[in-house]
Amino acid sequence: MQRIVTAELDLELGASVDLIFQIAAAQPAPVLREELTFSQGDRVYTPTEIIDQSGSRLHRLQGDAGRLEVRYEALIDGHVAQRSTSDLEAITYLRPSRYCQSDEVFSQARRQFRGLQGFDLIAAVSEFVASSTTYTPGLSQGTDSAVTTLMTGQGVCRDYAHVVIALLRAMDMPARYAACYAPGLRPMDFHAVAEAYVDGSWYVIDATRLSNRRSLVRIATGRDAADCAFLSYHGGYVGLQRMRADALVVPGDVADAEAAAAQDAAAAASDPALDDFAELVQLA
Repeated sequence: MQRIVTAELDLELGASVDLIFQIAAAQPAPVLREELTFSQGDRVYTPTEIIDQSGSRLHRLQGDAGRLEVRYEALIDGHVAQRSTSDLEAITYLRPSRYCQSDEVFSQARRQFRGLQGFDLIAAVSEFVASSTTYTPGLSQGTDSAVTTLMTGQGVCRDYAHVVIALLRAMDMPARYAACYAPGLRPMDFHAVAEAYVDGSWYVIDATRLSNRRSLVRIATGRDAADCAFLSYHGGYVGLQRMRADALVVPGDVADAEAAAAQDAAAAASDPALDDFAELVQLA
C-alpha cells in the first residue's frame, strides 16, 4: 500500500526566528521519494535534521523576516516493523505530562475502568472517549488538556488523544501521542491518535473514528501534543498565513489485470467507515 503525503505552510516572519518543524514522515518509514523545501523568495534554506529516539524527524533553521514557504511531499510504500521500546521509554509514558494529567484523572479512571486490563482496557477507554466527546473544530484551544476535554466533552483529534492517554496512564498502561498523516480524513489536516503499550507492542487508538488506522503515516511521537507540534519557534514573531495537509492511498505498481482490484483496495484503505475500531492495529 502506497501513500502520498503533502504539506504546505506559508509563514510570515516578523524578525529572525528559530524555527523547528515536524512535518516529515518519521523514521524508518519506507520512503520511495521525498522532497522538503524552505524558501524565501530566491533564497532556499538548508535545515538541520534532528532525529529523536522514537524516529521523529525535526527540521530546524534560522529564518529571517519575510514570507517563508514550506513544502513537503513524500511517497511512502508499505509498513515496517515497529522500533523496540526500552524500559525507560515505557516508564516515561506512564508519567503525567503537560496535556495528559493522569494524576488528576486517577480517581475517575480507577472507578470507571476498575478490574479491566490489557486489550479489554484499551477497548473500554476507546469506546468511552468516542461516545462521550463531540468533535468540534474551532472550539477547543491549543492549551486545552485532557482534564479540560473531560469537563467540556468537546474537542478535536489532539483532545481525544490526550483523554485516551491520560486515562490509560492512570490505569498503569503506558500510552503515548502520535501525530500522523491520515488518508481519508475529513476535514483533511494533520491528525493525532493515541497508542497503548501492551505485551511489548504499541496499538493505535483513534477515538475520533475519523481515520482508517491502517493507512496512517507517522510524523512524530511523544508524551503529548507539546512533543509533536508541526511548528515551534523561539525568538521572534511567526504568523501562519496558510496551511494545507493532504494524504491519499494509491495503488502500487500492478499488472493491468489487477488495476481495478488495486484501486478498490486503495479506496478501502483510506475509508474510516471500513476500519473496525474494535480490532487491534499497529501504527508502523
